[in-house]
Amino acid sequence: MKLAAEEFLKLSDTIPVVDVRSPKEFAQGHIPGARSLPLFDNDERAAVGTLYKQSGRYAAILRGLDMVGPKMSSFLEKAVSWAHEGRILVHCWRGGMRSESMAWLFEKADLQADTLYGGYKAYRRHIRRAWSEERPLVILGGKTGSGKTEILHELQKTGDQMLDLEGIAHHKGSAFGAIGQSPQPTNEQYENNLADHWRRFDPSKPTWLEDESRAIGAVNIPEPLYKQMYPAPVIAIHLPKSERIKRLVHEYACFDKEKLEAAIHRISKKLGGQNEQAAVKALHNDDYETVADITLGYYDKAYTNDLKQRKESPVFPLTLQDDDPEKNAAEIRRFYYEEVLKKAKQWI
Repeated sequence: MKLAAEEFLKLSDTIPVVDVRSPKEFAQGHIPGARSLPLFDNDERAAVGTLYKQSGRYAAILRGLDMVGPKMSSFLEKAVSWAHEGRILVHCWRGGMRSESMAWLFEKADLQADTLYGGYKAYRRHIRRAWSEERPLVILGGKTGSGKTEILHELQKTGDQMLDLEGIAHHKGSAFGAIGQSPQPTNEQYENNLADHWRRFDPSKPTWLEDESRAIGAVNIPEPLYKQMYPAPVIAIHLPKSERIKRLVHEYACFDKEKLEAAIHRISKKLGGQNEQAAVKALHNDDYETVADITLGYYDKAYTNDLKQRKESPVFPLTLQDDDPEKNAAEIRRFYYEEVLKKAKQWI
């Protein structure tokens, strides 16, 4: 049976998804949780495609059958081992011959093999439409080192909906953001991973996100989602600089000095030559507090300027005294429900 993207994704929570596109296509972007079982490898797919253009569909089908024939038994064995209660989900790029052929093969082993109508291409259209549906968003802002990500996770622990833009990107958003992180996904996969969280949220309840630029390292927040974020209310927390320095030292002093120095050099024009040299000297003297203090001079100024650009969204300042994410999350939640909701109903 051919299933629309929404139904296909609901079933994917319990039924395994088999992606029969080539390894190159899968690496570029895939439905989170899907298993790769390519009908053709990268070279085979290219050869069949070239033959289709040069000699037509029939010649391409014959060549494809020659390639696939020896692999059919292994395809079937894997599908049987992966299936859940006799069911499996299958898709290719457009929902055409590749997924239909694999579904036919799987059904020979008495599996129920449902396919994705329109294939992966339809899935991509579906997730972009979902981001365009208006939802109540709350943006948590604050200067670098305020512990925003940890606060968001504390909010999540107590039942709030939270989309971790940086965590899913494997990047903290600054020149130092890639240090200690796993390699970033492709931009396409980043969107897919975000969408996998987004679809599980209750659209009637607020979703918390961190205040971010469009780009997070090498990936970008999807435009439809970013457009929703921009006019949303912002709770801009203020934590003393001394507390923020302590947090940054704790988070980064454990990493290789060469990586930290490279990050300092990446923002050299923003810091100015004298500050850059002072920061590097402090780094090599293990004076991480001074490194943090100097770099915050740039990041604090940049954040203040960015906040001023938010002309469409209401900004609600909130002063906090200590770097205590659990305590601060509770205070932020109280502030949101008792103060923000009263003053920004038109946005939420």
